[in-house]
Amino acid sequence: MVHLLSIVQSTFAILLIVLIIVQRANTDASGALGADGGTGGATLEKRGAEKMIHRLTVIVAVIFAASFAI
Repeated sequence: MVHLLSIVQSTFAILLIVLIIVQRANTDASGALGADGGTGGATLEKRGAEKMIHRLTVIVAVIFAASFAI
């Protein structure tokens, strides 16, 4: 059981790393430079594939964290 849990945790860790790297690769420099026009509170909405990758990253992160509680 412990061996299987280690494999599951390792798999989710690698998947989480890949998802985070893919998210970082999809961002452009305009977000880092404050392209929101200086309004301060304005946030850009994620759409399409970017939104799906974000949600998948959150789900994998929650499952990964929950696997340590087992």
